[in-house]
Order: sequence, then C-alpha cells, then structure tokens
Amino acid sequence: MKWIWQSPDWPQFTYDAAKFSLLEREFHRNAGVIVGSLAAISDAEVDELRVTLLSNEALDTSKIEGEVLDRDSVQSSIRKQLGLQTDGRRAGPKEAGVAQMMVDVVKSYAEPLTPERLFLWHKMIMNGRTDLETIGGYRTHTDPMQIVSGRLDRAYVFYEAPASSCVESEMIGYIEWFNQAAEAQMPTIVHAGMAHLYFELIHPFEDGNGRIGRIIAEKALAMGARQSLITSLSTTIERDKKAYYQALERANLSLECTEWLVYFSQKILEAQIYVQKMIRFIVFKARYFDRYRGQFNDRQLKVALRLFGEGLDGFKGGLSADNYTRIAKTSRATTTRDLAEMVEMGALKKEGKLRYTRYYLPMEG
Repeated sequence: MKWIWQSPDWPQFTYDAAKFSLLEREFHRNAGVIVGSLAAISDAEVDELRVTLLSNEALDTSKIEGEVLDRDSVQSSIRKQLGLQTDGRRAGPKEAGVAQMMVDVVKSYAEPLTPERLFLWHKMIMNGRTDLETIGGYRTHTDPMQIVSGRLDRAYVFYEAPASSCVESEMIGYIEWFNQAAEAQMPTIVHAGMAHLYFELIHPFEDGNGRIGRIIAEKALAMGARQSLITSLSTTIERDKKAYYQALERANLSLECTEWLVYFSQKILEAQIYVQKMIRFIVFKARYFDRYRGQFNDRQLKVALRLFGEGLDGFKGGLSADNYTRIAKTSRATTTRDLAEMVEMGALKKEGKLRYTRYYLPMEG
C-alpha cells in the first residue's frame, strides 16, 4: 500500500479520544467568552468585527496557497455581501469570489453540507478562472491528482489522491460522514480537524481544495459552537504555514490521526484567542475615536486611522517619525509637533530615544 486511501480500512480514521476532552472543554469555554463579549458590544462594533474577521480569513486562506488579494477590495465586497455601507469600490473577480464564499459560510453555517454547497463555493473561489476543465464540479481529468513539493526539476510527490473516477463515490461517503458526525455531536474540534484532513485526502476539485477544506473546518466549528462567527483558522495557520503543510504530510501516512488532530486543535484554540483579542481591539478603536473626537487635526486623524488599519500587529517595529511624515504628507517639523501633541493627550505611547523613537497605540497587551 502506497497511499492512505488504498488501505483496506479506508476511510475508518482512529484517534485517542482521551487526548481531546480538555481541548474540547477549552474550545467551548472560549466560544462562550466570545459569545458573551459580542452581547456586550454595539451592533456597529459586531459588524466591524465580522467584516474584519471575514476579510482577514479571505486574505489569509488565499495567502496560504500563494495568492495575494487586494485587502480593500475584499473588505468592500464583504460589506456589500453583508448589506453594509461600502465605499463603492469594484472588486476583482478573485476578491469578489472569495468574499462571497466567506459570507455564504456565515449565512449557511447551520445547514447540512451538500454537494451543491461545495460546488457553489468552488464557483465562487474560481471566479474569473479560464484554465480549468471543471468549475463548480468535481475533477474529471484522467491525470493523477498529485501534491508535489520542491523545485520543478527535482519535484517530490508527497501525496497522490484517489483517481477522478472515484471522487464522486468518495464524496458521497464524506458528506454523509460529515453530517452524521455533526448530528451525533462528535467533539467539535475532532469533527473540524478530521473534516479538513479527510477532505484534503480526497482532493475532489481540480484546484481550490485547501481553501474549501479550511472553510469546511470553519463550518464544523460554527456548527459545534452554535454561532456563526468565523474562528480565524486560516489567519492562525498562515503565521506558520510550513508547520501546517508538514502536519498534513505526516497525516498522509496513517488512518490513526491523533497527531494531526492535536496539531489542528491547538490551531483552533489559538484562533479563538485571536478572535477575543480582535473583539478587544474593535472595542478599543470605538472608544479611542470617541475620546479624541474633535481633538485631532486632519493629519493626526489620518495617521490614527492608518494605525488601526494595520490591525492587531500594528506597524512592524512601531510607528516612526518617517512613517508619520510619509502618511500625513507633511514636513519633519510638523511631524515632530503632531506626534508630541498626540503623546501629550495620551493618544500615542512613546518608546525609545532619538532615531530609535517609536510610537504605539495605548492599548494594553
């Protein structure tokens, strides 16, 4: 036997259930904290959080596959899909497609998984593609579906999926398993991790399997938590996608998938912590602009908005005077005066001295 799906026991995955009781409790505890936090913030803040998380997830699930999208276009398209006010920006086909998929997942998270839903998502993320034989359907090509790494002249096939002729029957079994596992209330983190792995091992589409596989995992998490907020799984995975691909490669070797599930569960919990931080960040942003309304000049307001636009991580290494001068399109002397004013009023924290001076938003943690 060379490939996992050639095993006589395929697809009977096994795992050590004892390893996941504490992880499962932590998942549901975190989910409860998130739901409670959402109940304590305004509708406008919930909308901003949802747009931010969905756009980050759209960008990062694409980035994992080496595809860089335009952030502003993705956000504008997501706002449009959610029925929120937009800047009127026209999104490109890739940005519009992945935005549609992210919003559809949120709206349909509680529904059973179906082939039609998978085909719809595939059409969305392949929006604008003309190089594929099949869009919105399972692959049909006769060539082997191989996952290859390394240089073109020294390529290494680390996995080959079932033949296209087997995909439809494999996916009938997969979808039946996914829905039955949800109904049987399989531990949520196990359901999500196994759903992602099982889908990737079938690799049913000509392209886009990673993105759809990760969104299926998000769907499983939302179903288990009984709330539609995206968990930011791709955003967490993208920070160390090399480890993600290594974990997937090791999981190709055996139907005993405890190691994979432990790795994936840890990523889920990290993603939940990220969401909690994002909630605090969104609340801080709203309070920040309430506090300093009318106190900033146009330059200071522009820079403050840009700082928040950088998200939780902010400017790498902090905001420098040179950054401020470029963003505000002003002189060095004016920059010095503006920054001193913002520090004095408490709108920025100052760290370092002379050319090593950097400025940060005054958010704890």
